[in-house]
Amino acid sequence: MKYDLLFINGTVVTASEMFDADVAVKDGKIACIGKNIPLESAESVVDVKGKLVLPGALDAHTHLAMPFGGTVSADSYESGTRGAACGGVTTIFDYPVQHTGDTIMGLVNQKKAMLEKEACVDYATHVCITDLNGGAILDEMEEAVKEGITSYKCFMVYKKENMMTDDATLVRMLLRAKELGARINVHAENPDLIDYYTEKFLAEGKTSAWYHYMTRPEFVEAEADKRAVHWAKNLNGPLHIVHMADKEGLEAAIAAKQAGADVTIETCPQYLEFTCDVYKREDGRNFICSPPMKGKESQDALWTAIKSGDIDIIATDHCPFQSYEKDWGKDDFTKVPNGCAGIENMYPYMLDAANSGKISFSRAVDLCATKVAQIFGCEDKGSLAVGKDADIVIYDKDKDFTISINNMHTNCDHTIWEGKKLHGYPIQTYLRGQLIYDNGEFVGKPGMGKFIKRKPVFR
Repeated sequence: MKYDLLFINGTVVTASEMFDADVAVKDGKIACIGKNIPLESAESVVDVKGKLVLPGALDAHTHLAMPFGGTVSADSYESGTRGAACGGVTTIFDYPVQHTGDTIMGLVNQKKAMLEKEACVDYATHVCITDLNGGAILDEMEEAVKEGITSYKCFMVYKKENMMTDDATLVRMLLRAKELGARINVHAENPDLIDYYTEKFLAEGKTSAWYHYMTRPEFVEAEADKRAVHWAKNLNGPLHIVHMADKEGLEAAIAAKQAGADVTIETCPQYLEFTCDVYKREDGRNFICSPPMKGKESQDALWTAIKSGDIDIIATDHCPFQSYEKDWGKDDFTKVPNGCAGIENMYPYMLDAANSGKISFSRAVDLCATKVAQIFGCEDKGSLAVGKDADIVIYDKDKDFTISINNMHTNCDHTIWEGKKLHGYPIQTYLRGQLIYDNGEFVGKPGMGKFIKRKPVFR
């Protein structure tokens, strides 16, 4: 057999080990991993001596081209996935939002029509459910799961925006997901407490970015985390908590996992790097996202759980807005569109943590790739193994890189990561064996990405 592509002299990183090996690719799949694979067996040979060979990351939480906060998030499907490719992410998960009257497949197919033209990496879909349409959504979930839509999101917040699902709806979704091998993702914050504090602070003339955090402190998120975990634990329902940011809620979720509940936990790089102190900065509005960054105690708890394996995955909640849109709330935090960029920075950030010895490279791969694929049923993704998609990232441990909006590849005009120094950086990204990022340049093209039809996962 003649291989299409052969990587030689690299160090392969999996979720459990690192070893020196060559990697051969045929028809977009990994065909062989071994030592001293003959050079003449391949059409093209890439010498990656001294470099790490990693699986492409999966960003399980992105909001591209999403209407929110009186505008639309700054990254289109094209620009967002272009940035993903340049940060070593080869699969993204989109979060289309269903409203009253929308069907699941109608919404998914509408988004797929855009993604098919624009996506520079592969893509999967979670669907945010805001209304059961008299129970029709619960019926349609069976068809949708067969079509590869195996995860759904419930907002426990955004009541005034008509996006919130109440406890009864969440319970129905959990029970239905358990029947179908699907999973329910939740954004856990208490909307009534947020509304109470927002009204209180506005009435007192407290309108700076700091009061975004003060309306959503640790216990406001923790209450909702605990409520979601309570339902999952007692119903044995499949729950995934997105963008976990607080210590108390984290501890409740970990305790439920240890007691045998089907609970998985996601956090984001912004909660690992920044604390609520950013909201005291002059540009604090640029860091406004929900949930907000929390205190140092919560940040330390997140890192402890990453090191122990209690946090399952890293994702970004990528939902950036332009600086002039953030400026709408310069004098009123409630007018700031919620969201920050991160899709291009996630994998490099976690790999930098590995390069500095904070975690292992295998742990970074597990958090950003392998466990994501396992949780969400992406059978061909997330690891370097024969038969898997040849989604491959070449990482230079010795390359120093300073993040700046000037070297990012998405559409947003600023980044909260400006000036962050990283030791080690991805130098190439391959999507199913095709080079799409090469030493700072995007070399793929829109429309290369394919829809990932996922399998039900019964636990």
